[in-house]
Amino acid sequence: MDEDSCMVNIAQFFMNFICEESCGKCTPCREGTTRMNEILKNITEGKGKMSDIEELRSLAKMIQVSSLCGLGKTAPNPVLSTLQNFEEEYIEHIRDKRCHCGVCKSLAQYVITDKCIGCTRCARNCPVDAITGTPRHQHVIDTTKCIKCGTCKANCPVGAIKEG
Repeated sequence: MDEDSCMVNIAQFFMNFICEESCGKCTPCREGTTRMNEILKNITEGKGKMSDIEELRSLAKMIQVSSLCGLGKTAPNPVLSTLQNFEEEYIEHIRDKRCHCGVCKSLAQYVITDKCIGCTRCARNCPVDAITGTPRHQHVIDTTKCIKCGTCKANCPVGAIKEG
């Protein structure tokens, strides 16, 4: 992992794994980790709320204390660790609806910069016709139509499309 790793996405990856590995015998592990995974999924999809951070902490402590086995008692550790060391990434996802690593595709926003030469390649390749403009002039992305597939960025010959 490095600065290009999204810690919220990493926490969700591990929580998803825990949910799959849980035997389901005790309710705190079975239901608590599932709820934590749902919250993390919402955050990575831009549907998170600031209250989710405290709910994650509360659920994590409850699961640690009341689970019957080692898996359940350690299940919340990835979430607690990322919250302790990277809480600003959670806040960025929730408040700003942004993932600075560009990992959480639901939070991606593509912008055409003034480097655009108006070649129309991005507009011609956009599967949902979210890009408009005239040849040899800077184009614009309609963010309400954009499905965040990245095709525009991949097809831009001058690197004028940035993900932010």
